[in-house]
Parts: sequence; C-alpha cells; structure tokens
Amino acid sequence: MNRETETILTGTHLNKSFGKHDAVCNLDLVLEPDTIYGLFGRNGAGKTTLLDMLTGSSFPGSGEITVSGKRLHMGDTPRDICYVRERNLFIRNAKIMEILEVASAYHKYWDWAFAHELVKIFKLNPNKKISQLSRGMESMVGNLIGLASRAPITLFDEPVLGLDVLMREKFYRLLADDCAKYPRTVLLSTHLIDEIAEVVEKVYVMEAGSILLHDEADNIRNQSHVIRGDREAVLAFKEGKRVIHQESDGNNDLLAAIYDKIGDADRAKAAEQGISITGLPLQKFFAYLIEEGDRVG
Repeated sequence: MNRETETILTGTHLNKSFGKHDAVCNLDLVLEPDTIYGLFGRNGAGKTTLLDMLTGSSFPGSGEITVSGKRLHMGDTPRDICYVRERNLFIRNAKIMEILEVASAYHKYWDWAFAHELVKIFKLNPNKKISQLSRGMESMVGNLIGLASRAPITLFDEPVLGLDVLMREKFYRLLADDCAKYPRTVLLSTHLIDEIAEVVEKVYVMEAGSILLHDEADNIRNQSHVIRGDREAVLAFKEGKRVIHQESDGNNDLLAAIYDKIGDADRAKAAEQGISITGLPLQKFFAYLIEEGDRVG
C-alpha cells in the first residue's frame, strides 16, 4: 500500500510566523482515514493556526499540505473538508435554517435527515437568527454542520465552548456513534482533554508551535503511571524510564510520573520494594508533559 492510500491529510515541515512570533515551527502531521484524532495544547500553542493552514484558510510560510492525495495551493478550499471554527463566520442576520442550507450546498455528503434530527436534539429554533443565539447555541450550530456534513475530513476547533456538561457529553456521544456508522477522519482541537479521552483514537500534543507527542490514546493510557514510595527505591526504579514529573511526597517519599512501559517484572520488583503504581489521569499527563517541554526548552 502506498503512502497516498494510507493517509488522507499530511502536513510536512510546516512553518507560520506573524511578525516576529513563530506560531507553527517545522511541524509534521499525518491523518489517516476513518480515525478520530485529538489535537491537545494550551491556549496559544498554535492549534488554530495549524487548522487554518490545513483547511486552506491561511497558507504556511513554508512546508507542504496534501489533502486526499492533492497538494494544497494558495487559495484552494478543499471540498473534502468541513472546518468548524471556534469563532464561526456566520452571517449574523441569517437564520439557522438559512445557514444550514448554505452548508448543505457546499458539502456533497450532507445528510438533511440527520440535520433535522440534530436541530431537535440540540433544541435549536431554525427560525432564530445567529445574532440571537447564546455562545453555546452558536457552537451547536457549527457542531451540527460538522456532524451533518459527513465530510471525509472534519476539523473541530474548541467545539464545546459555552456548552454545559450535559450538552458536551451529548455532542461527544453523537460524534462517536455517527463515526461508527459513517467512518471518516475527525480532528478535535481542544484543551479539555479528559472530556474527549474516551472518544479519540490517536493524539497529537502541541506546544509552542511544535508537536510534543504523537501516539495512540490507548498507548498513552497504558504507559502513563504514577509511582510512589521510598525516595531511594523510587530513584532506582525509574532509572532508564522517561520521567515527566517528580516531586517529594512527604517524609522520605518520592512521587514520579512516568511515560513508559511497566511490565510484570517491574511490577513485581515495585511490590517487593513497597512502591505503588497507579494510573495517571490524562489531564495530569498532558500538563506534566508540557511542563517538561518548558523545562527542556
């Protein structure tokens, strides 16, 4: 199988600057067909700049972007992509239904039956103008378009801003269920990591315009650990492993966050030495990873 059939979107050596600020720095990214990705990073990491480039909304200072096997050129708007922005560019005086009609004309896989169903699920009044909507309801209009478009590539930039917990969970559940029925590539860009941990299959972590980590979500879960115990025992145990955080845990104890494989032999050794091994919550993992990047930088 050649590279074009293995990937649906690639970004190679991407750079983008605004004046003296480097927003994206020599970044590589590959998206495979029918996969849900998470793009994580704190505010200002360069996530939106990257999405703008991948969708033709902005052009890189250098580097190459390929969508569905075709190189993206200045001014191109890929028809296979649906981009749901953090701040939508909807006409403020347009009604919700008018916005959906425009979207349906642009996206060739648009599903009107699903769109009408989502209007009811999200409790949207199709005759309301965009200017009359709350921040959360405006987000849901964008999310509705992203779901109903059934585009081969759908990019969501902070899709749940302004939504309460129940509505956020409903959106993620709908996304996962619909992608199971109609497989496609989805990239969710957010800083709300724990909320989408069960939805995403692969992860990119972005910081200061670069990719800190690219891995499968299951690998991250399986290799993220917190070890606690006697200081000398922990120092010996973590030798040769990637430690992303370390702190004293009272008395002579030490806590270390590790991103590495811990096998049965390691666990037996830890038990003998009174070292506890527990899972590391994803939010903590990414916070520690970014802090480590700051220290190295």
